[in-house]
Amino acid sequence: MRDVTAAVVTARLQSLARDAGSFDAARYFRGTADLRFHNVGTPAVRALARDIVHANPHWTVDDAMALADVLITDPFLEAKAVGIEVVGRYRRQFAPALLARWKRWLAHGLAANWATTDLLCGTLIGPLLVKVPTLVPDVCAWHAHRVLWVRRASAVGLLPAIRRGLVLEAGYDVAAALHPDTHDLMHKAVGWLLRELGKRDPARLDAY
Repeated sequence: MRDVTAAVVTARLQSLARDAGSFDAARYFRGTADLRFHNVGTPAVRALARDIVHANPHWTVDDAMALADVLITDPFLEAKAVGIEVVGRYRRQFAPALLARWKRWLAHGLAANWATTDLLCGTLIGPLLVKVPTLVPDVCAWHAHRVLWVRRASAVGLLPAIRRGLVLEAGYDVAAALHPDTHDLMHKAVGWLLRELGKRDPARLDAY
């Protein structure tokens, strides 16, 4: 898969596609009528991303982002995931300027489902915040954004740092700011955030 293109990734995913059978994706992805599925599992998606990186040893994070910028626009969940997973394999090269690009994916509706948003947070945004903690206030400020997925990222994006015992107060600040949010996906994000905070300092959570 040397010098792979988005078209090559699409063809590979199509070759891996499985019959959905009785699976009803709408039960898990409400409000995302435009989202489509190859029904390719996570292990296969990660293996494809790994193969792409191994076949292109000359690539940098810029090459990975060029591919991901195309794949993130694909209506198929798995294509978006491949792009994110490929970029995630260059985390040692992550730089602050990438944060604005990832935020644009969220704000422009290119990650408009919980699975893509959470993968983006766990694979890209979170590791960048661990590497460059000075960016944490920027992500925390996303809690007031008009787009649901940006707001969700303000919480989920903090989780990798919180699991390392970092940015605990920032996590509580975001949780408090998001409490009035009426969307159920935000309720779940806040609950997830508080659970992770509680694992680091149960007494602090009890006092919250």
